[in-house]
Amino acid sequence: MIHPLSREERLIDAFAAHYASEPAIWARAPGRVDLMGSHTDYNLGYVLTMPVDRDLWIAARPRSDRVVQANSLDIEGGGHFSLDAIIRDEASPWTNYVRGVAAVLQSEGYALSGFDGLVHSTIPLGSGLSSSAALEAATAVLFQMLGEWEIDPVQMALLCQRAENEFVGMNCGILDQYTSILGQAGCALLLDCRDLTSQPVALPKGLQVVICDTQARRELTGSEYGERRAQCEEGTRLLAHFYPGVTTLRDVTLAQFEAREADLPAVVAQRCRFIIEENERVLRLAETLPAGDRVAINALMVASYQGARDLYEIGSPEMEAMMVAMLGAPAVAGARQAGAGFGGCMVAIVEGEGVDTFEHHVRQSYVTATGIEPRVYPVRAAAGAGALAR
Repeated sequence: MIHPLSREERLIDAFAAHYASEPAIWARAPGRVDLMGSHTDYNLGYVLTMPVDRDLWIAARPRSDRVVQANSLDIEGGGHFSLDAIIRDEASPWTNYVRGVAAVLQSEGYALSGFDGLVHSTIPLGSGLSSSAALEAATAVLFQMLGEWEIDPVQMALLCQRAENEFVGMNCGILDQYTSILGQAGCALLLDCRDLTSQPVALPKGLQVVICDTQARRELTGSEYGERRAQCEEGTRLLAHFYPGVTTLRDVTLAQFEAREADLPAVVAQRCRFIIEENERVLRLAETLPAGDRVAINALMVASYQGARDLYEIGSPEMEAMMVAMLGAPAVAGARQAGAGFGGCMVAIVEGEGVDTFEHHVRQSYVTATGIEPRVYPVRAAAGAGALAR
């Protein structure tokens, strides 16, 4: 649907309808896509991640009391809560990301103020592009702006992760929050999830990152995500018996793993092999991507998808159909899963002059295979969370 008003104008009009006033303060945070590194973050490994120019905005005005009101243009429901009594809201569960950030910040001694807020996001919900982390990050930035206090960006990311782990109940790693808060425009980040450090990785000229949304929604607070994490933790414990000093799978080389693979339960071994190989692929892609090595990019991304499907078992029929569509399209340099899997978005790296023909082929192929109309769109690397420049 084409809107005659700009995004900012729509938010201002909607804010007036909700709160009978104009917003005085604006915060934003980007979504993200992993170019390589599925499920490596909670194993304290490596991820090649990119903040994207699909983002979430919060328009707000301060209140004189300690009440937070949160509404959205994208999701039904909303509500208010007191900063003196923060509890979960099962009727409007999306607000728990706002509530969780408030609860964790207060527990760390940060002074919070109430506000009226209205959310609008261009990040597809439930798609693997981290819409929830963007909401957490923008909320934290907003509280910081209202309270006029400073916080280290890595600490902000850790507190947003805690909000999702402890308040929302999703035991995620640091990837989403770190990327949304510390992302840099114009480049990917090679993130070390143990040290919480990152290095910029240049994106090659002539290649374009393209999101291919299967439109198959997923819910990750269910059993599958937790099971994969528990299996990795079991593998780590078992391997530590043979290799003292191993605390996570990132400490285990492929040669070490293969020497003890038979000592692990079969399913646990599959999960561990994927993570160990995926960590190696992240480092190799970070080396080869800036040079635009098409052969290496394709081989690494295809191997990542095959491992995610066959070893980690996070695939779906829609993802398989999308992978076939992407790899069969003109101008593709590489394609793989994105996010946690089980549906959602996938990512391709495409020759820049061929994006239109790539998109046309993917749409046609995927609709023929599934009957579902996908969303296919290029993205660029965006800056991390902060005040919205208007």
